[in-house]
Formats: sequence, C-alpha cells, structure tokens
Amino acid sequence: MIKAIFIAGTILVCAKVSGQTDSAAVYFQKGMEESAARRFLTASKAFDKASQFNPKMKEAWLQNGQANLEMRKTDVAKGHFTKLYDLEPTNQVAIKELASLYYDYRQFQKAIEFAKKCTGCEKSPKIIAMSSYHLEDYATAIKGLTQVVAQNPSDAEATYTIGRAYLDMEDYKAAVPWYNKAIALDPEKNSWAYELGLLYYNQNDFKNAVSLFSKANAAGYPQSSDYLENLGYAYIYSGEFEKGEKLLLAILAKKPGSKDILRDIAEAYYAQKLYDKSLEFCQKLLELDAKDASALYQAGLCFQKKGQKDKGQAMCDKAIEMDPSLASKRQKNMSMGL
Repeated sequence: MIKAIFIAGTILVCAKVSGQTDSAAVYFQKGMEESAARRFLTASKAFDKASQFNPKMKEAWLQNGQANLEMRKTDVAKGHFTKLYDLEPTNQVAIKELASLYYDYRQFQKAIEFAKKCTGCEKSPKIIAMSSYHLEDYATAIKGLTQVVAQNPSDAEATYTIGRAYLDMEDYKAAVPWYNKAIALDPEKNSWAYELGLLYYNQNDFKNAVSLFSKANAAGYPQSSDYLENLGYAYIYSGEFEKGEKLLLAILAKKPGSKDILRDIAEAYYAQKLYDKSLEFCQKLLELDAKDASALYQAGLCFQKKGQKDKGQAMCDKAIEMDPSLASKRQKNMSMGL
C-alpha cells in the first residue's frame, strides 16, 4: 500500500513538472511570435510567464532581455541578462549585452570585466579602452584606442578620446593632431572644435584658436560669455584688435564694473605692445577703485615702455607701497629686462 502511494505521488510530481514545462514552452512560443511582430511589450509578458513556469529556461531570459532592449527598458533588460549569466556564466550573448549595458551605466570596472570575458566581440576592445579612459588610466586607454582606430580609421569617437586623453595628461602637442583628425571625421561635433581652439590658445597659436572658435560656433556651439571672452582675447593676441575689443566691450556692457575683464584687456594690450590702449583700461580700473594697486602698477609699466621711465617707476613704487606683494613682480620684470 505504501509503495502504491509513493508511486502515485511520483506520478503526480512528474505530471506537474511536465505540465509546467509544457506551459513554459507555450508561453515562450507566444513570446517569439509577438517579438517577430514587434509587439515587444506583449512578448515580454509572455516570456515572463515562461520563466515563471520554468525558471531555468535560458532562452526565455535571453529573449526577454532582447525584447526589453527594443523597448529601451535597459534596467529590466540588464536584470534578465544577469539571470541568464547566473544560469550560464559562459553565455556569450549575455556577456556581450552586459558589457555594453555596464558601460552605458558608467560602471566602467564592470564593463571591462565583462568585455574581457566576451570572446570574439567586436566592441570589446573599444569598451575596455573607453572605460580605461573614464577610469583615468590614460596609458591603457591610448594604447587600446590606437588599436581601435587602426582597425577602424573612421571611428571619430575613439580618435577624439585619444586626443582628450593626451589633453588630460597635459601633453598638448600630442593632443592637437588627434583632435584635428576627429573633427575632420565629424565636423558637427562643435565642442571638439572649441576644445581644439582652447588647445591652440594655450599654446599661443591665436590665429588657429580664432579659426577653431569660429568653426565651433558655425557648427552650433553657443556664444556664451566664456566663449566670447576667449574669442575676443584670441582676436587681440592674433592682431585683430578691433574685433577683439568689440567683443570684450560687449561682454563688459553686460557685466558693468567687471574688474577681471578690464584687467585682462589691459594685460592683453600690454602684451601686444599697445601701451596707450593698455593705459586706457588701467584708467578704467582706477576709476572704479583708486586703491587698485595692480592697475596702478600696470599703468606704471606702460609709462616706462612709452619712455617715461621716472613717472612709470614712481607709479610702480607707489603701487608696491599699497600692496607689498607686487615687489616680487617687479623683481621678475627687472630680471626679464622689462
């Protein structure tokens, strides 16, 4: 009697398992049909049912992940691919999708981990290199991205990131050619053109800076105050004084009394040996604040350059009395023969 009960119980369990397996297969098939018709929400619900009846049905987790990717439900998709990976740690589709998703989620260490496990994945080298850049491992990033570009010379993003890595390492000369290549590949990336303009500006190549700033704006880069200031100073330092001053005065009109702008204009004109123009802006500073020692000192330098050495020296001495820290600046100027 006991044996009969055991056999009956076993039959019931097997029947239940068989029924669940059959139900999982039915829902999975429905999900596949809905996916083929691009009704991904309905397909996902069917795959959910299939997984409920058979949690170890790997294909259901895979197809559900793909369906949710189509709907851009990346959180849900990542959960399904993770479940598939847990069931089958060597599943290359799950590994590939998780590498991309972790990169998109800016979880760069995890992205590298999965990209390294993805055998034969075309995107893996770039994911590893780009993730290395974001983790500030610039040497690894440059090495990897150089190989990516060698395989695909039209990859503007990889090309730009090499330049950006050199920029972040303050190797400006190495950065410039990569920026130029990237902009040639994708001229619509106005921020790249602006960054290259700043690179040229910081290397005192002001004509190229003006050219790149203008190119950035033509491609849609906004004319913010910072942009206009940089363009204005680039104009002045490249010899296009009227254009530069016009821009800077327009900014000054929006920021009346901005001592920083007035001081920078005065210094820019001084650097270009336009001492009368520099004096004009020193005077504006002193009108705002008669105790502005730096402005008085700058004016004194201008008078010395104009040949009025005694007057200029007296002004510099007075400025140093007002602000003793300027004495070190005088020593530097003297050592440079100014």
